[in-house]
Amino acid sequence: MSVKDAYKDMVYGLAPESDAEAVTWLDEHKRKFGHFVGGKWRAGRKQIETVNPVTGERLATFAEGSAADVNAAVSAARAAYPAWEAAGGHARAKYLYAIARSVQKHSRLFATLESMDNGKPIRESRDIDIPLVARHFYYHAGWATLRDEHYPDYESIGVVGQVIPWNFPLLMLAWKVAPALAVGNTVVLKPAENTSLTAILFAEICEQVGLPAGVVNVVLGAGETGALVAGHKDVDKVAFTGSTAVGRAIRQQIAGSGKKLSLELGGKSPYIVFEDADIDSAVEGLIDAIWFNQGQVCCAGSRLLVQESIAAKFYAKTRRRMSKLLVGGSMDKNTDIGAIVSRDQLNRIKSLVKKGVEEGGELWQPEAALPAKGAFYPPTLITGVEPSSTLSQEEIFGPVLVAMEFRTPAEAIALANNTRYGLAANVWSENINEALHIAAQLKAGTVWVNSANTFDASVGFGGVRESGFGREGGPEGLYEYLVPRSEKAASDTPFEQVRARASTPRTHSIDRTPKLYIGGKQARPDSGYSEDVMSAAGDVVAELPKGNRKDIRNAVEAARGASGWTSMTGHQRAQVLYYLAENLEYRREEFAALNSVLTGSTARQSDASVDLVLQRIFYYAALTDKYEGVVHAPDKNRLSIAMKEAHGVMGIVAPEESCLAGLFSVLLPPIALGNRVVLVPSHRFGLMAAQLYQVLETSDVPGGVVNIVTGPRAELIKTLAGHADVDAMWCFDSSDAAAEVESLAAANMKRTWVSYGKHRDWRSNEQGAGEVFLRHSVDIKNIWIPYGV
Repeated sequence: MSVKDAYKDMVYGLAPESDAEAVTWLDEHKRKFGHFVGGKWRAGRKQIETVNPVTGERLATFAEGSAADVNAAVSAARAAYPAWEAAGGHARAKYLYAIARSVQKHSRLFATLESMDNGKPIRESRDIDIPLVARHFYYHAGWATLRDEHYPDYESIGVVGQVIPWNFPLLMLAWKVAPALAVGNTVVLKPAENTSLTAILFAEICEQVGLPAGVVNVVLGAGETGALVAGHKDVDKVAFTGSTAVGRAIRQQIAGSGKKLSLELGGKSPYIVFEDADIDSAVEGLIDAIWFNQGQVCCAGSRLLVQESIAAKFYAKTRRRMSKLLVGGSMDKNTDIGAIVSRDQLNRIKSLVKKGVEEGGELWQPEAALPAKGAFYPPTLITGVEPSSTLSQEEIFGPVLVAMEFRTPAEAIALANNTRYGLAANVWSENINEALHIAAQLKAGTVWVNSANTFDASVGFGGVRESGFGREGGPEGLYEYLVPRSEKAASDTPFEQVRARASTPRTHSIDRTPKLYIGGKQARPDSGYSEDVMSAAGDVVAELPKGNRKDIRNAVEAARGASGWTSMTGHQRAQVLYYLAENLEYRREEFAALNSVLTGSTARQSDASVDLVLQRIFYYAALTDKYEGVVHAPDKNRLSIAMKEAHGVMGIVAPEESCLAGLFSVLLPPIALGNRVVLVPSHRFGLMAAQLYQVLETSDVPGGVVNIVTGPRAELIKTLAGHADVDAMWCFDSSDAAAEVESLAAANMKRTWVSYGKHRDWRSNEQGAGEVFLRHSVDIKNIWIPYGV
């Protein structure tokens, strides 16, 4: 063939990457691997076989972790923790730097093993995965040095159990291990059972750089082993990446245990293309968004939403580009789409595609032949699907793209958000105003504008809704491996006690039966019942309505309808909070007197409580337009805007102690940052919350922003925690309530913050106010924006 013919036909020859070094490494270990525990290698009784998904040939066998193996690993991590934490940031930074350098030195071996084990093209492992792994360890070496300076009110957690998936085996390891070690924790890692090779090589590197024994432990095995790690009583925090179903099971497994938890789960990310987009660039971005790593990417742009006016043209260009994608062996540097990780995953993809066609989808695949051996599936486009169809709603986790059209930006937003997931999204438009307008309204943790699948260690990643909670990478990712010192200072007993005082006669100011407060209006309870409110002296001073499930539903509906509060500027919300302070000051004597009746405090003490609440209102009013996001600059051609976004509708169960301070301390931060609240007040001090609605009404607080439902706390807590339209929940109650909240919240993966029966000193600014309350009131959305020419 002449050069001219070659350019015309564009037929690729083989460009194989040598696997000789990887094969030698496997053979040196006799293709049999055990656990890495306490700095030593530990054999296992049961064995798991792993195969090369390209050839179907056996690669190696691994030990399957038992309860004894997990116990040993956790014990080793616990023993190593004090010295590792005490070593200081500089010492930890040196180890992380050494690991980063070793990853670079062995980058080709890591890349080759990853592609042999996982089936992904060597170009992706070599050029994307491994450089990002090194980047994470370099980046977090810096944070090891800076931890105490930038996070002075936090400390490390202890022993962290980490369970990672098979789609990015080494990269997910780096995302989790690097920040955990940087801030002083020790780790027990459980890699995926069919892609453990690079985790084993990583453990060898930890040995080579002299990492202290027990700081990193690797226990091999399947899902049962992961459950043992997550559920171990001496693990302080669990970090999991994987399917939503398994993440939900882990959350329910450890509910009420006090373990900190972060989950990075599934996705069904929209890829939105407007008619003014650079179509050729958008098509190339789509290739990266859905066919990168065979579509086995949690944030894959698997739902194409294209404006109707360009749909036919865009589909034609996409099909043409698909026909040029090369499906083949992972060690060929020309390969675009490698093998699916396993036969089971391949069969699942086929089954879902078959169902999608049966539901009316129009299937298109290029004619190129697939390799005869191995678990391969062609790039696939399915058009004509409905928003409610199986393929539009379910994560396929394969090289399958489903497509729909839209006409207006509003319709694009509605279609994009029509999913239970919220991991990522892509927006393509040459109109930057329109692109950012859309990006801000998408329910997703990451939005790429005119780009796709861009990552950096300096930019956080994570989802909302059923895509999980918590962030990995960036400054926000460190919080997942730190705990506020104020939480460690919490007590088993209340800091404030009700003081029994002489009987107080009923006065006109409190001699009445308040109502619930829902949607800005007083409402009678659905139950038709009330219950007595007792003074500190034991006298009945009023009656409170007994709210029930229907009242909670009405309150959530009212809160959902008050979305205008979230879209207001911080300055506008601040004005309302200042009005709130003004009107509370005007009625100071009334609230101080009620506080004395309910708590037995002296007039002077109650007046001081009102002063404290006024200070808190001013504090959070000041922060409404100052607790802002930041701009990351990961490289010279991209920036990422880290926006702090309100959760939406929050359920808040106020603490039973500290009548005034406890109530306002949990109510103010969420509404200051734009959330709408359904408040279940203290059972003993509920009358104080009931009195509050008169102040809310005169302070221009829009109806539905604060909804107050009194009644039996256990029933109301259960209803709020299980409500599918509640986005986040705080519960300052018993350990039993915490367990129920965390377990029921797993249904829609709502964010939770619970006290596990511990008590705060709500009068203290260290425990009753501050950044930690603000941080729990928001999620962070990173919007990536390319720039330059």
